[in-house]
Amino acid sequence: MKTLLEAGAHFGHETKRWNPKMAPYIYAKRNGIHIIDLQKTSVLADAAYEKIRETVFRGYDVLFVGTKKQARESIIEYATKSDSPYVANRWLGGTLTNHEIVKKSIQKLLDLEELEKNNFPGFSKAEISRKRKVLEKLRKNVGGLIKIQHKLPGLLFIIDTVYEQNAILEAKRMNIPIVAVVDTNSDPELVDFPIPGNDDAIRAVSVFCEMVERAIAEGRNLRKDQNISSSEEISTSNIKNENSGDTSSSSEEDQEENDSSDNKDEMF
Repeated sequence: MKTLLEAGAHFGHETKRWNPKMAPYIYAKRNGIHIIDLQKTSVLADAAYEKIRETVFRGYDVLFVGTKKQARESIIEYATKSDSPYVANRWLGGTLTNHEIVKKSIQKLLDLEELEKNNFPGFSKAEISRKRKVLEKLRKNVGGLIKIQHKLPGLLFIIDTVYEQNAILEAKRMNIPIVAVVDTNSDPELVDFPIPGNDDAIRAVSVFCEMVERAIAEGRNLRKDQNISSSEEISTSNIKNENSGDTSSSSEEDQEENDSSDNKDEMF
């Protein structure tokens, strides 16, 4: 909680701009500003952390969403650190609900990047210039979505639910759970796992994004450990089966020797 306090995560909006549904998470009013109850923030952040960890453990990606200026840098930084998809510039309509269109845009981006690696062979300077412009636009719009080209995310992490309403609507239509930082002007009921906190202060946003990155890393490590454990169990099972086969083979050989001895006794 000390980290949240130092980052200013407890500062809400002006009291006149509040959403009454945030009342349970407000501690006090000071100088016309609502103060968020960080004890409740910590409890709800723990619940969100567990949900993120579980989602990643099951093999799904978490999509970071934060397109306003104060969130953009942290969204890109921690999504990149956790090898996760992100939207940091503009939410494209249909990102979740019309995924086939997004998949085509991503594929076009990948194709153009491949051409760029080879210096656009066979194209004129004018054509190369046009393709570079298209490439930059695609990088800006869908460059962070490559990881979900073939599979929708299992969860959205959002900074500022007021700002990212389109993302929320699409996630709800697709039954994708949402973890979100909700400031005092937000509706916490719009998301599955609200985290009351300042969604405007860059330091506070960074703290929340870093928390998500840690939960993702933990979920991946747990999944990796389970896969290793499963592989070891399979390997052990195979060894047991092989040993069982060897024992059966030895028993058969012993039986043959005994039969042979019996035959010799009968012969004499």
